[in-house]
Amino acid sequence: MARYIGPKDKINRRFGIPLFGPSKALERRNYPPGPHGLRAGRKKKSEYSIALAEKQKLKLLYGVLEKQFRAYYDEASRLTGITGNTLNRLLETRLDNVCYRLGFGNSRQAARQLVNHGHVLVNGSRVDIASYQVQTGDVVKVGPRASSQQLAMRMLDLTQSRPLKDWITVDRQGLEGKVVRFPEPEDIDNQVNVQLVVELFSR
Repeated sequence: MARYIGPKDKINRRFGIPLFGPSKALERRNYPPGPHGLRAGRKKKSEYSIALAEKQKLKLLYGVLEKQFRAYYDEASRLTGITGNTLNRLLETRLDNVCYRLGFGNSRQAARQLVNHGHVLVNGSRVDIASYQVQTGDVVKVGPRASSQQLAMRMLDLTQSRPLKDWITVDRQGLEGKVVRFPEPEDIDNQVNVQLVVELFSR
């Protein structure tokens, strides 16, 4: 299972965005970590380092490692359409991310754990693979076990103020959601310039 287990607050501060959910450390010290953090922003970065940073942000945001991320890019480049938009769509329609968007997890890591522990059904069948690609029309539902229901209800309480994306619908009482369409570029707020990532791989 691909996951980052290093210091999360340090990574949030390095990139200047909360990649792993709300970060109090980033709010208190919104500059890179280390003794020269306050002066780090003054140093001019190369085009390559900027593009590399965007790729790292995208990988960490969705919780995928290098080999898996490369596979997503290769698939996006084979499909029709703009490669960057397709790459974003593939990452957004991972089952763990859909559960996060539905509010079944207060972070992508929590949503991934929900999936991996077998708490989630897709079209009535249990799916415990976080990278499962959800399709238009799929119904994602929390399983009937009491432990699954309690966990999902607790997460929905924590995420009730989070705005729901237009490409999915959720029934909080029934603990289920539906993918009504694939996400468009304007639906994705990952704060990453994906075009720079495409250019990086195209070199």
